[in-house]
Amino acid sequence: MIFTLIGRIEGEKLAELKRVIGLEARDHNLVLDLKDVTLVDQSAIRFLARCEAESVMLENCPAYIRDWIAAEKHRNKRRKS
Repeated sequence: MIFTLIGRIEGEKLAELKRVIGLEARDHNLVLDLKDVTLVDQSAIRFLARCEAESVMLENCPAYIRDWIAAEKHRNKRRKS
């Protein structure tokens, strides 16, 4: 199942997105298409990193989001060490 996300992904909108993905993730392989995402905040980056860790595929992910997710993962590894 592919969810196409458009516009901003921010803290206040994450609750509904988490709910929908949580409902669908049980029964489907999920893909988040981020081609039309224009802005994210720190909470969205953490959420997207968790999605990837839980086998949700991020498709058409803008480079700045991919870089920020990688930095978040690196930061979390350092904290655990």
